[in-house]
Amino acid sequence: MKKIFRSWLYILLALSLVACSKPASADVIKSDKPRITSPAASQSDVAAVVAGNSAFAFQLYQQLKSEGGNLFYSPHSISIALAMAYAGASSQTEQQMADTLHYTLSQDRLHPAFNSLDIELSQRGQGSQGKDAKGFRLNVVNAIWGQKDYSFQPSYLDILAQNYGAGLRILDFINKTENSRITINDWVSDQTEGRIKDLVPQGAINGLTRLVLTNAIYFNAAWLHQFNKDATVNGPFNLIDGRQLTVPMMKQSETMSYVKGNDYQAVELLYDGQQISMVVLLPDAGKFQGFEQGLQAQQVGDIINNLKGARVNLTMPRFEFNSQFGLKNTLSEMGMPAAFTDNADFSGMTGKRDLHISDVLHKAFVSVDETGTEAAAATAVIVGVTSIPAEPPVEVTIDRPFIFIIRDIPTGEILFVGRVLNPSAQ
Repeated sequence: MKKIFRSWLYILLALSLVACSKPASADVIKSDKPRITSPAASQSDVAAVVAGNSAFAFQLYQQLKSEGGNLFYSPHSISIALAMAYAGASSQTEQQMADTLHYTLSQDRLHPAFNSLDIELSQRGQGSQGKDAKGFRLNVVNAIWGQKDYSFQPSYLDILAQNYGAGLRILDFINKTENSRITINDWVSDQTEGRIKDLVPQGAINGLTRLVLTNAIYFNAAWLHQFNKDATVNGPFNLIDGRQLTVPMMKQSETMSYVKGNDYQAVELLYDGQQISMVVLLPDAGKFQGFEQGLQAQQVGDIINNLKGARVNLTMPRFEFNSQFGLKNTLSEMGMPAAFTDNADFSGMTGKRDLHISDVLHKAFVSVDETGTEAAAATAVIVGVTSIPAEPPVEVTIDRPFIFIIRDIPTGEILFVGRVLNPSAQ
C-alpha cells in the first residue's frame, strides 16, 4: 500500500464518445510545435501499429472475459492513452510496455504512425448518416492534465503536441483535488455527449497525483441497411446456463459478407459510407466458451479475410449496456508491472525517475438498434451489394451469446470489441 500512496502519476483512459470539444476550465501549457498534419510515417509503419493493436486487443479480451456478463471496450482508446505514457518511458518500463502493448516500432516511428492512423480515421464517414439526425461521427480526442508548477520535459510535451494534439492542461491536484476530478469528468462527459459520466471516481485522484492522460472516442453511425422497426418482434435468446429470455429481435434480409466455420458463423454489417463495419461472431450452440477461449487476433483476421458475399436472413437482438474497468492489475499480469511500481522509469516526462502509473481506468457504452450504433462502438447505415447470389439465403439467427467487433475497413484497425451474453442486461 505504501507504494500506492507514494504514487506520482495517475493515468486515466477515457473510452467514450466525442462530438463536441468544449474547453476545460484549466490553463493550457502547449508546446510551441503544432500538430504534424502530414506525418512521415510509412504505410508499413501504420500497418505495424494496427497489427500490434489487434494483438493487444484480443490478449486483453482473454484477461477481461473472466469479469462475467456483457463486455465492451475500445482497445484503440487504451492503446492511444498508454502510447502517450509510453512516450515518457525508459529502460525496463519502456520494454515491458512495448512487449505488453505490442509496440514493435521505435519511439521515433511509433508516435508518427499513431498520428497518421488518427488522421486517416478522422476522414471517415464524410457525408454519411449517424444513428441520429446529427450525421456520422467517429471522433477521437486526447488531453493531458498536469499538476500546477510541476515541471515536465519540453521534449515530452513536443511529442504529445505533434503526434496526439494534446496540450498540458494545468490543474491543482494538491490543493483542489475534488475540483480537479470534476473538471476532468466534465471534459469527458462533454466529449462523449454525456454518455460517459463520473469516469474518475472519488479517491482515484489525490494530492500525490501529478499527471492524468485521457483519450475519448465517440462513434455514431447508421447501418447501411437499416432494420425495419415494424419487423422487430419478441423472440427467444438462449443464455449459457440454459435459461431462455424473450427479447426484441430485429430482422432483415440483405446481401452481406458471411462465412461459416467449423464451429461458428460470422456476418459483417456495414455502416453508412461502407468504411466501418460490425463483424458479429456467432459460435455454434454449446460452443461459445470453447470459441471464446481460443479467440486471438490471428483467428479474427482469418475470419474477416474469409468473408464473402451472400444473401443473409439476419435475426439479431437490440442491446445497450455499459462496461467499466480498472486495468492496473490486468496490465501488470499481461507483462508491464514495472510501470505501476516505484521502480518505474518515466524519466522522459520530467527528467527524473519520480513518476509511476497508479491506475488505468476505462469505461464504455454501446447501443445497437434498428437504425445503427452509438457509443464506444459504431452507428452506421449499411449499403448492400446490388448483385444477389442464386443460392438460397443463409439463415443467421443470433439467439445465443455472441462476440462483435467494430473495425475500420481500410486500415483494419479494431475500434471496439464486445461480448453479449444477455442482450437485456444493462
